[in-house]
Amino acid sequence: MFKITAYGVRSNEVAYFNKLNTQHYELNLVEAMLNTENIIESKGSDGVLVRGNCLVDETAAAKFEAWGIQYVFTRTVGFDHIDLQATKKHNIMVARVPSYSPYAVAELALTLGMSLFRHVNAAVEATVSGDLKVKPNYFSREVHSSTVGIVGAGRIGKAEAKLYAGMGTKILAYDPYPDDAVRDYITFVELPELLAQADIVSVHVPYFKGENDNLINADFVKQMKNSAVLVNTARGELTDIDAVINGLNDGQLAGYGTDVMLDEKSVFGKQFDNITDIPNQADQQLLLNHPKVMVTPHIGSYTEPALEDMISISFDNFKEALATGHSKFELTAK
Repeated sequence: MFKITAYGVRSNEVAYFNKLNTQHYELNLVEAMLNTENIIESKGSDGVLVRGNCLVDETAAAKFEAWGIQYVFTRTVGFDHIDLQATKKHNIMVARVPSYSPYAVAELALTLGMSLFRHVNAAVEATVSGDLKVKPNYFSREVHSSTVGIVGAGRIGKAEAKLYAGMGTKILAYDPYPDDAVRDYITFVELPELLAQADIVSVHVPYFKGENDNLINADFVKQMKNSAVLVNTARGELTDIDAVINGLNDGQLAGYGTDVMLDEKSVFGKQFDNITDIPNQADQQLLLNHPKVMVTPHIGSYTEPALEDMISISFDNFKEALATGHSKFELTAK
């Protein structure tokens, strides 16, 4: 029987792995993310399934090869946690999940944007401390008569745009490859025009290391409409945190919502006694700007439909690889 060791499997996800295991793989489900200590858990397996924040580097790849593991797949869209040069060197096939329910991240992005736009975050923070006054800074416009800008109109960006469009909101989008099929509810413009007009800017751009680091920089923030809301549910590396904090402090930004951070491996999945215990200084400063900031611990894809997509496609990747020696979602080093 083909044995798969899957890392990063939360307790409430176990039932889904078992239910969707139609190929009757032998499953070894590990709750912790793959790291140098628990990699031994995969010894004796035929394949390994990881997720973001797992560590698949040169050392891990060498051990996998030594143990006869030929398949190391990820149940995520992103794959920057895998050293493809190392897996190629050690004759390991890598495949990913190219997409899952786009509404998972889209709905969270909308929730962050709307909460900041309507100052729900600030009001809730006050009321839980006993302050139930209606303050001037709670005063708001209405989103149906405002403008939302989507930076990166792929599947997730288009899904969020459709949700906002359903409320009557004007939707602008910037994408180098605009989709003509959605022009009935999206107007494609250049990035400067979008930033100048949008009351909420939501970023859904894939991260390419060394190419678009700090896409959201001081110039990006400066071009935004005064007192607009910025949302990033894509990747932490896309954001220059200092630029965002400066924008919050000088009133250029009304709020910043994010589901991603710079140093996620050392932050997400952990509990700190105090914000100042967080290792990354930039992440600390971001959280200390609360209530102008809303941070969620990378839960964008944490929905039932998204989880089922990720598990099912991953299992299909193994099935196809075993049957044909390849996967249509295979990743290769450049």
